[in-house]
Amino acid sequence: LPDGVNISKEARSAISRAASVFVLYATSCANNFAMKGKRKTLNASDVLSAMEEMEFQRFVAPLKESLEVYRREQKGKKEARKDKDKKTDSEEPDKSREEDNDDDDERMEEEEQNEEEEVDN
Repeated sequence: LPDGVNISKEARSAISRAASVFVLYATSCANNFAMKGKRKTLNASDVLSAMEEMEFQRFVAPLKESLEVYRREQKGKKEARKDKDKKTDSEEPDKSREEDNDDDDERMEEEEQNEEEEVDN
């Protein structure tokens, strides 16, 4: 909204109710498409088909664009998680090697001390 525009509580309530009715109607129409496909779960294509059936074609293109952006973001997040998991898995053997090296160093130090004690005796 432009700056300086005030909306009354009644107007906000009316807009909220109208939005709720719109969402319920769109869901009902999308559900009909899912039922035709013998499915219980609504998917994006059901919603897009419902928008066309409800004669809201002007929303279809922006909805498709938003859906593509959402899918790309989700794919990126999924790949980032896979990369993180791979990195974590590859670091674990390195940690165990470091621990083994530390153990070896400690053993060598103990052996050197024992040898020095034997020489002193």
